[in-house]
Amino acid sequence: QVHLVESGGGLVQAGGSLRLSCAASGSIFVINAMGWYRQAPGKQRELAAGITSGGGTNYADSVKGRFTISRDNAKNTVYLQMNNLKPEDTAVYYCNAEHITWDGSGWSTSDYWGQGTQVTVSS
Repeated sequence: QVHLVESGGGLVQAGGSLRLSCAASGSIFVINAMGWYRQAPGKQRELAAGITSGGGTNYADSVKGRFTISRDNAKNTVYLQMNNLKPEDTAVYYCNAEHITWDGSGWSTSDYWGQGTQVTVSS
């Protein structure tokens, strides 16, 4: 079992910055991709930014140039630096991790989610 704990959300004015952190703990074998998803009221959850174990990144068009995702593999932690925040960035942000394990006969993959952290951007 893998546990993801997020921190760093809060209330900020438009144009401000926040840094989210997500630390994975538990019975970790290999964590492959990690990402930050967000869900605004009345909308579907969407990928904001993702990062592979090798450091490859991808971003939603709406956050490109403003958000930066990074990770510390030694600490099993992923970060999301959010700059120039806009009111439309207001959402609950969820950390996701793809966990890969070897059961003796093959590899298996499981997705884990954090509990979510609220980000509110006022205009």
